[in-house]
Amino acid sequence: MNYTNVLIVEDEAVIAMDVRFMVEDLGFKALGIASSGEEGLRKAGALRPDLVLMDIKIKGDMDGVIAAGEIFRRFRIPVVYMTAYSDPQTIKRVNRPGTLGCLIKPLEPSELENILCGSAKSLFM
Repeated sequence: MNYTNVLIVEDEAVIAMDVRFMVEDLGFKALGIASSGEEGLRKAGALRPDLVLMDIKIKGDMDGVIAAGEIFRRFRIPVVYMTAYSDPQTIKRVNRPGTLGCLIKPLEPSELENILCGSAKSLFM
């Protein structure tokens, strides 16, 4: 499957814009950016992206893992996490239904492209 339309949930503006440019440079469409879990949930419902790129540690009462779970439960939109934390506890926490994988920051365009093209094998080790 090709994940053409992407929603980015990232609370650091510079990183969010970098990810947006990376998505668009790869030929995909960034539908929008949300800076909190609550906003991500609202935008996912309104925009219905093919995929959500979700930071784990974001602003608001709902962290990225909780927001991603709700997005998948309500809308069946898969999620790929973006995180600077690659410890086993974090990876275990995000390995749940609706999760396609976890990309470690800083993102590599080739890894993002594999996800968006649906050609990534398993990102959980």
